[in-house]
Order: sequence, then C-alpha cells, then structure tokens
Amino acid sequence: MARYQVILAYDGTGFQGSQRQVNIRTVQGELEKSLRKYGWSGKSVLMAGRTDTGVHATGQVAAFEMDWPYTEDKLLRALNADLPPDIAIRNLKTAPEDFHPRFDAIARKYSYRLFCESIRNPLREKLAWRVWPVFEESVLQQTADLFLGTHDFAAFGSRTTPKGTTVRTVTKTEWRKMPDGEWQFEIQADAFLFRMVRRMVFVQVAVAQGRCSARDVQIALSKQKALLSGLAPAHGLTLTEVTYGSH
Repeated sequence: MARYQVILAYDGTGFQGSQRQVNIRTVQGELEKSLRKYGWSGKSVLMAGRTDTGVHATGQVAAFEMDWPYTEDKLLRALNADLPPDIAIRNLKTAPEDFHPRFDAIARKYSYRLFCESIRNPLREKLAWRVWPVFEESVLQQTADLFLGTHDFAAFGSRTTPKGTTVRTVTKTEWRKMPDGEWQFEIQADAFLFRMVRRMVFVQVAVAQGRCSARDVQIALSKQKALLSGLAPAHGLTLTEVTYGSH
C-alpha cells in the first residue's frame, strides 16, 4: 500500500465545487470514481483545500492510498484516460505515508483574471470577470498592498471550521496588466477563508471605481467593520499552487 500525491487541474465550470457531495458532480467525486476502477478501496481522497462552484485549478493537490503493482507513470496515464475532459492529473508521485495535502501545506496561491469592457464578450467571460465601468488602474495595486501581512480577515471571508480563526497571513498581492488588456491578480497566503479571494478582488475593484475608499478597507481589517457587499464571480478564480515545506 502506497500513498500517492497528485496535482490536479480542472475547469470548474461543470463542477459544484471540489468537495464530494451526494448526487452532485464534484472534482473529488470524479477522481474517486476513476480510482475505484483501478482498485482503490479508500473512504475519501484527501485534498489540499476546497474550491467553490465554478472555481478552476491548475495546482490543486490531492492524496490517496492504494495498491498499484505498476509504475507511477502507468497509474497517471490510466487515471487520465478515465477522467472526464474537464479534469486532469498533471503530476503523480509517491509521498510519505503521513503526508496530508491540507495540514502539511505552508502556503496557497490563487490567481484572478478580469478585463474592462462595456459590451459583453461571451468567450472571454468564460475565464475572466468583465468589469464596467472603468477603474483607476494604479489604485488596484495600492489597495492590494493593504492586505499584506497578518490581519483578521473576518470582513473578507468566513471560517473554514466552526471554531477556526479568521486571522491569515498574506505574503504576496500583485496586479499585472497583460498585453491583451487583461488584469491578473496573484495572491499568496498561509491559508484562506471561504470566498476570501473573491471578496478581496471585489473590494479592490470597488475602491478603484470610487465606490468605497482605501480607508474603508483599512478599517475593515482592523475592526472587521462591514464593507460594501459583493463577490467577484467564481469563474475568474484559479487555485494555482499549494506549497509544502521539507516534508
């Protein structure tokens, strides 16, 4: 019996999130369905984190134990041949028997994509949020810098467990403008609250559009005061990387 660590990529459009649910199509459910065809008898695949309905991934991490008499490469190819087109295993390797993709992670990284146009762009909007009216570009990064460091993010997300903390440490917040006019926001933290990134993106855009102020964000971080309500759409968000230490 060996423990395997895999990196998953998926288009979240057709999934009701990553976490397994009864009679609902999820990433975990599809992976477990394929594993069972090759002799997996476990109760549940372990995953690094939960992504919401419509959220994508290029670096989701999962782990499972199974007896497999062949090479890692053969297992990788077998599972990918069986998985549906909107999910793939990008990497597979054996891991220490006590490896846990969630509890051993020391950082997670997400990317959010948006563009600014007044008229709908159906194909482009499949993977990015169309924002209108225009926003002040320089304000995006200025607002993003406010999130760096350790803060109580209660105003920007909900606890991942009933008694869990809402304190998180953010180590990177960067906006980049691409040649095609698309904006990409990259954020890294030790962990995230539910819907935290989507909330943060929505607030940053609102500040850049003049609908609330940077001071409002600072107050929300220090006193958890309510801000303008809203979330950036799920389809612009991608889990890109989960980082581990020397385990």
